[in-house]
Amino acid sequence: MIGKADKEILFSNFTYDPSVYYFFYIGEAKSHYINSFLQETLQEKMKGREVQFVSIISDIFSQYDYPNVLVINPFVANSENHYTVKKTEPITAIRNRIGTPEFMTAVSKNSTVLDCVKQILKNQDELYIYLFESILEMSLDQIQGVTLIGPDKDLATASNNKISQYQDVNGIAPLASHRFCDDVATLLQITRSLRDEWNDGIFISCAYSAAGSNSIVTHSQEELKSWSVGKEGTFLISRFIPHILDPTVLAVVANENDVYIAGVADQIIENGNRFVGSTYPSVATDQQKEKLHQYTQLIGQMLGRQGYRGIFGCDYIISNNGEIYFIEINGRKQGTTLEFCYSLEQALPKGSPMLPELEYYAVTENRFPDNSLELSPISSVCHWGTYNYKVHTQKTTTGFIPHNTHERESFRKIATGALSKDFVILEHVGSHCTVLPGTFLARVVSVAASKVQMEEGLRQSVELIKQTIDEA
Repeated sequence: MIGKADKEILFSNFTYDPSVYYFFYIGEAKSHYINSFLQETLQEKMKGREVQFVSIISDIFSQYDYPNVLVINPFVANSENHYTVKKTEPITAIRNRIGTPEFMTAVSKNSTVLDCVKQILKNQDELYIYLFESILEMSLDQIQGVTLIGPDKDLATASNNKISQYQDVNGIAPLASHRFCDDVATLLQITRSLRDEWNDGIFISCAYSAAGSNSIVTHSQEELKSWSVGKEGTFLISRFIPHILDPTVLAVVANENDVYIAGVADQIIENGNRFVGSTYPSVATDQQKEKLHQYTQLIGQMLGRQGYRGIFGCDYIISNNGEIYFIEINGRKQGTTLEFCYSLEQALPKGSPMLPELEYYAVTENRFPDNSLELSPISSVCHWGTYNYKVHTQKTTTGFIPHNTHERESFRKIATGALSKDFVILEHVGSHCTVLPGTFLARVVSVAASKVQMEEGLRQSVELIKQTIDEA
C-alpha cells in the first residue's frame, strides 16, 4: 500500500494499479463523495479504462470507511502523542481542523505523494487534482502533466479578500454601511466614533476570514480590544444589521457571461458570525430568491471577467424589514456543495451535469456542457439540512457512530417517495478520543419531504452524537 512506510502518512489504504486512470482529491473528508460525480464524468471519456480517485485528507478518525485514502495531518504527525489508527488506548489530542495552508504545504512536499504523482504519470498523460479550495500553497501543479480542477489559485486568493470584495461588489449588490482601516489603532478609533450611531453592533473582519474565524460582532470597545490583541493587517468595519435570515447562494462561473446558480440555502449562524450548518430550500420569499439569484449572477460575471473559473458562493443577510445585503464571496466549494449535488441530481432530468462536471468544463474548456440545465429559484424536490457538531471545550468520546456511506441513496429515496424522512451521521471521530476545542466531532445531514421532518432529523441526530461524549 502507498505510504505505509511514510511517517507523515497517518493512514493509507491505497494500492496503485497501473491499469486504472486516477485523479486526486485534496481537501476535507466531508467532500470525499463529491468526487463520484467527477469520476462519472471522466469515466465517460476514458472509453473503457476504469477511473478511480485518491482522497488526500487531514481528518483524523479512529477508522476510515473510504477507499483509496491518504491521511496527512502535520499537527498530529508532529505531536508527542503519536497517532495510530485502530489503537485500543485513548487517542490523545485529536484536532481535525488544521489550517488549509499548512495542510496544502504538507501535501505538496510529501515524498510519498510526489512519488505517487510520478508513478501515475508514467501510465496516463495527465493527472487531475480536484481541490476543495485553491490556495497558493498547493504546488503540485508545478509538475508537468498535473492540472488543478478548481479556480486559479491567485484569483481565488484575491477573491476571498474581504476588502477587495466590498470594493468590487459596490454597485452590484446592496452593502451595509462600512469602513476600511489599516491597523488596530485606527480600528479602535473609528469604531469608537460609530458606537452611538451603529448601536445594534459593529461587525469586524480581517481581510481573510471564514466560518467565524478572524471576525466578530462587537457591542463594546472592551470586547473589540480583547479580540484585536495580536491582530494585524487591514480590517473591514461594517454596521451590524439585525436580520431574520442568512441565505447563501452556490454557483459556478464558466466565463464572463455564463454563471450557473445551484440554489439558495439558509445558513445556521450562532453568536452572530459562526457558521454551523445550512438548510434547504431557503425560507426567503420567491421575490427575495429571485433577487439573490440576480445579485449572484452579476457577481459571478464580475469574477468571470477577472478570469475566475469554477465553484463559488455568496453569503447575504435579509434584514428584519426584508432588505437584502451582501456579506461575502467564498471563492471555493461550500460545505454543502455535495448536498446541492444530491438534491439537483433528483430535481433535474437524468444525465444533467452536476456541479463537479460544470466546474471541470469551466476550468478546462471555458464553458458549460451543452446539456446544462439550471433549476428554477423556487423549485425543490426535498428539504435537507446539515449541522457541524464542533466541541468548544476538551471532550472525551466514550462511543462512536459508524460513518454512513449512503447519503446519496437517502436523497433518492426521499425524492421518489420511498421514504419521507432520513438522516445520516458522518465523520464521527470515533471512541476513546480526547478531542481538543475547535474539532468537528461529527457532521449531520437530514433529508425529508418537509421542513418540519428535516428539522426533526437534525435534532435527533445531534442528540445521538451527544450520547457519545463523556460530559463529566
